[in-house]
Amino acid sequence: MSENIEIKTIDGVDEVRFLPKGVCSKLMNLKIKDNKILSMETVGGCSGNLKGIGSLVVGMDINEVISRLQGLPCGSRPTSCPDQLSVCLGLYLEEKSKVAV
Repeated sequence: MSENIEIKTIDGVDEVRFLPKGVCSKLMNLKIKDNKILSMETVGGCSGNLKGIGSLVVGMDINEVISRLQGLPCGSRPTSCPDQLSVCLGLYLEEKSKVAV
């Protein structure tokens, strides 16, 4: 498993803990079931913006979230919290595909 993502499955729900890199947020916690985001919480970063993003992605398919947020910069930084969320979800898909094989 990647060093900055941890996945635990509890009662059919994947609880994902992700340590973003290159951004102000320090931790992202997500709950995912059937490729849909059930919840998202972020520690650090721009609180209002991240609560808004978390609220918007609830119920979305993770592939849709990746396609919308991947590659978004933050100011002069080459990444952003939304981009790091897409990184998290990409790693999640990679890890889940390893388990399914």
